[in-house]
This record gives sequence, C-alpha cells and structure tokens, in this order.
Amino acid sequence: MRTILLLLASNVFMTIAWYGHLKYKQAPLFLVIVASWLIAFLEYCFQVPANRIGHGEFSAAQLKTIQEVITLLVFSVFSVVYLRESLRWNHAVGFLLIVAAVLFIFKR
Repeated sequence: MRTILLLLASNVFMTIAWYGHLKYKQAPLFLVIVASWLIAFLEYCFQVPANRIGHGEFSAAQLKTIQEVITLLVFSVFSVVYLRESLRWNHAVGFLLIVAAVLFIFKR
C-alpha cells in the first residue's frame, strides 16, 4: 500500500509540473521550465522511494504499469477539475484499453 500511495503522490506532482502551466501561457517559458523542474524534483522524492520499496513485491514492469494507470487517473481528474477540459467517450475507451493491459502484465 505504501508503494501505491507514494506513486499517487508522485503523479500528482508530475501532473502539476507537466500540465499546470497551461493556464499561464503568458508566463515566460524559461520561468515555466524552472518552476516545472522544481515541482518535478518533488515528484522524484516520492517516485524513487516508491520504486525502491515496491520492487520485490512487484516486478519493474508491474511497477511501471501501476504508475501508468495512476497517471491516467490523476491526469483525468486534473484535466477536468483544473484545466476544465471534458473527457470524451474515446478518451474513456482508450484509458480502459490501457487498464486492460494491466491484466496481461499481472498475469502469471
């Protein structure tokens, strides 16, 4: 459970670092890059321990798959709540296909 919570926290910071600036297009690009980089540092402070703690319980491929599904969930909420963009049916289908891939990754 610690691994999942750490991955969730890391993805919140990474989503903010990658997409948070989209509401501030008037800000100088250099400042946006620096701010995003500083936020991404916080992401690493959660991501690296998550992988270190989780590896052994999960394989590297499983950790990456978990991280990608969490990324989609965090991004979906961020996109709707912060960016005020709607998710369409084709987005949902695409995300579900990615989640379906989890079944294959975790299959023994």
